[in-house]
Amino acid sequence: MSIKERLIVALDVNNKEEAFKLVDELYDVVGYFKIGMQLYYSCGNELVTAILERGGKVFLDLKLHDIPNTVYQASRVIAGLGVSMTNFHAGGGSEMITKAVEGLKTVSTPPLALAVTVLTSLDETNLSELGINNNVATTVMNWAELAKENGCNGVVCSPKEIELVKRSCGKDFITVTPGIRPAWSVKNDQKRITTPYDAMLQGGDYIVIGRPIRSAENPREAALKIVAEMQEGYQAYLKKTNL
Repeated sequence: MSIKERLIVALDVNNKEEAFKLVDELYDVVGYFKIGMQLYYSCGNELVTAILERGGKVFLDLKLHDIPNTVYQASRVIAGLGVSMTNFHAGGGSEMITKAVEGLKTVSTPPLALAVTVLTSLDETNLSELGINNNVATTVMNWAELAKENGCNGVVCSPKEIELVKRSCGKDFITVTPGIRPAWSVKNDQKRITTPYDAMLQGGDYIVIGRPIRSAENPREAALKIVAEMQEGYQAYLKKTNL
């Protein structure tokens, strides 16, 4: 897998025109386009189909969280769209996770099944408010192990927990990490963040970047700059691990 394929661009925009502008500008220099709630609720499956027709890969980021049968039915529909990745909350429990994975496997080439661990906007204070007494790292590890036990390909986690997840679940268990900010970008509302270089250095598989690319004067140039930084981090990782 090339380094550019590890870069997922978050299309967190308001309409399909803005999304298509980014897709047409970036389709050959990034790996995936992430369609989240904001855009999906605006454009729906029309946008998914259009991106696939343009040759792009889609990560459908809807973070399903409901009773097991409802999640199964939703996952079955999502799998039929032809997306390459999708996700659901690990906090939904083992039965829900299992049904989500089963729903995705109703097609011959299922999308990667990813469980969302602790959102990158949350910290220990927020977990305590939710009645979770473990710290962030322990919660992420517990939910990652639960996800693996119930058939997931990987998890969505903070880059701060990449190494923890890999140690706990194995190097082949995929990590998809939002909360990535190049050194030249502003922090925004993410709390547990790191740079593209450091995410690759820690053995991350995919990184999600939105605003630093979308808000750049030249999004293509920004994406290429990030891919170069990722390449440097990956080479450092190979050197560190003697691969």
